Amino acid sequence: MNLFGEFRKFIARGNVLDLAVGVVIGAAFGKITTSLTEAILMPSIGWLFGSVDFSNWFIRLGPIPASYEGSPDNYERLQQAGVAMIGYGDFLTQVVNFLILAFALFLLVKAVNRVLDAIEEEKKNVTDTSKSDALPTDPQLDVLRDIRAELQAMRDAPSRSA
Repeated sequence: MNLFGEFRKFIARGNVLDLAVGVVIGAAFGKITTSLTEAILMPSIGWLFGSVDFSNWFIRLGPIPASYEGSPDNYERLQQAGVAMIGYGDFLTQVVNFLILAFALFLLVKAVNRVLDAIEEEKKNVTDTSKSDALPTDPQLDVLRDIRAELQAMRDAPSRSA
């Protein structure tokens, strides 16, 4: 098999496509969370604490260059001027962003697990999933169940005639 054929076979595997979809959705969800944190939550928290701008919370470690003409309280401008600083306000924003993302993912996984548990419970009550529109079908499992039923019937048949 040539290299292109192997690559095509690799890409056609379901788990590779699922992973790609997960990465794309995760990146989009990360952007939504960042926007929620930076545009809504952090300004709201800042408002609660008296119009505090977390992006300008920092500790200056080095001197401000003599050529610098901006505000000594502007983290972004000081950073561009090359002043050594610890930007704990940005760190605080990122921690809140992470906690929101982790909590949202927790809720998502919890909801998905609840749905999957309900589906598994319904599967226990159905002998053939291909006959149910509400349940995902596993044709291989259905065939194995049919074979098991046939073998059971064959095994029980001689004992009845004896």
